[in-house]
Amino acid sequence: MTAARFITLEGGEGVGKSTQLRRLVERLRERGLEVVETREPGGSPGAEAIRRLLLEGADERWTPEAEALLFAAARADHVARTIRPALARGAWVLCDRFLDSSLAYQGGAGGLGVEAIRSLHAVGSRGFLPHRTLLLELGAADAARRLSVRDAGGSDRIGGRGDDYHADVAAAFSALAEAEPDRFRRIDAQGDVDQVTERLLGAIKDLL
Repeated sequence: MTAARFITLEGGEGVGKSTQLRRLVERLRERGLEVVETREPGGSPGAEAIRRLLLEGADERWTPEAEALLFAAARADHVARTIRPALARGAWVLCDRFLDSSLAYQGGAGGLGVEAIRSLHAVGSRGFLPHRTLLLELGAADAARRLSVRDAGGSDRIGGRGDDYHADVAAAFSALAEAEPDRFRRIDAQGDVDQVTERLLGAIKDLL
């Protein structure tokens, strides 16, 4: 019997995380696994309430420190109410964003530093980490083209930040992957969606 696993998909705006998460969930369910599909911020009733606070409104609605605290609070509830119980019963959990997004966005691009974000995570979620993190990577120009198609209704307050901010996010993700090669797998998000899904499956083959 395959052991329960917690897998996260990470990356900047427009790399295709949400689409690929759904496809990966389907492929794993075809193998007979119970798979819980979830997201951050969100994934539990309390965390979904905080999600609305985080993603709606003007960019200056929260200070960087307040934003980081809200993400940590949402994550603490998500881990306690959704992720840990699912793993305890033997399910796989696939999550669209987790701690590494906070490290890259608030810690890196937001200037708070990764150690400050890790300290919040140590308190809120007791340092809980995924078994595997799949980092989808795509060039800035290609990501922008995807976003122009996807976001006809407008971006949220974080996704709508400037190009320099998102370049800093990409650099922070790259540094995180280099620092933890045992947990991270870097995935080329360029090309046909089926090809990308196959790359993702290959990156977790050893866990199946």
